[in-house]
Amino acid sequence: MWRWLLILIVVFFGWRHCSSAETEFVEPHRVIENAPRQTEVSDIASIPFDQYLIQPVAEFHLEARVLAREDYYLGREADLSPTDLVLGWKDMADPQVVKQINIRQSGRWYFWQVDSFPIPRRHIETQSANMHLIPANDEIARTLKQIRAGQLITLQGYLVNVHAEEGWRWRSSLSREDTGANACELIYVMQLKIISG
Repeated sequence: MWRWLLILIVVFFGWRHCSSAETEFVEPHRVIENAPRQTEVSDIASIPFDQYLIQPVAEFHLEARVLAREDYYLGREADLSPTDLVLGWKDMADPQVVKQINIRQSGRWYFWQVDSFPIPRRHIETQSANMHLIPANDEIARTLKQIRAGQLITLQGYLVNVHAEEGWRWRSSLSREDTGANACELIYVMQLKIISG
């Protein structure tokens, strides 16, 4: 039994590796010139979500290319946000650039590696981000399940902070300039559209 389980795990990760290496880029020549836009808010009531309260802190809009996706099933974060997307804009939406960067996700983190820099390091850091997505309704959740690396999307919603009654908290970054721990955006997604070629 353990032998078959090991074989299945190896096959699964081999398939994941091969499929991610063959990303199909929708509209490869499309330029996304604008970084995500946000506007701080202070007068929006908390949104109940199961046993959590979601507090919007900024309106958030973006158009971006999907560089990677990862689904999560365990933990409190997965109750709220079942999927993370690595999104890129400006240089990081250019397939010719992205093909030279090894991108992966694990443990709700986004990692990248290069043999040589196709663009300045700081452009990679500030023109891409790992975003934790909280679908506002079932329609958004269904659209989110369809999204694949290489596609273009538009998204509107709120950057949010979340807390539970006993004190657990999850906070969004409010900057595209930060890196490392706590640099991910936590987004309550109210509109989500896949741009087809």
